Amino acid sequence: MDLKISQCFISVDDHDRALAFYRDVLGLEVRNDVGFEGMRWVSVGPPLQPDVEIVLEPPLADPNAAETDRQAVAELLAKGLLRGVIFTTEDCDATYERLLAADADILQEPMDQPYGVRDCAVRDPAGNLLRFTQRKA
Repeated sequence: MDLKISQCFISVDDHDRALAFYRDVLGLEVRNDVGFEGMRWVSVGPPLQPDVEIVLEPPLADPNAAETDRQAVAELLAKGLLRGVIFTTEDCDATYERLLAADADILQEPMDQPYGVRDCAVRDPAGNLLRFTQRKA
């Protein structure tokens, strides 16, 4: 099979704050910004990967979801318990310095991991975990 990833999804509770982070701090391109039935989806992606999009979506993007389910997902998001994304970078320390200068919520400073990468970790404005890894030479 000839498979490639085209999209992944990250729940956000405030699209404007998410855009300020993903576009302005991380330098991702806005690919799409769509509203439908009172919800909004924004897709962003790395300039070097034009065929990959990260969709910033409402915490429960199902208009038929029960209000109790919506609330449960919003609470998980607020606690930072939903999954995020792992990015690769040529220079983990420079990426960390950029995140630090932007007052990102730092979880882990750059460190060498026993599995062959140097990485750091932050939370985005919605609480999602993001890791930035650099492969060791």
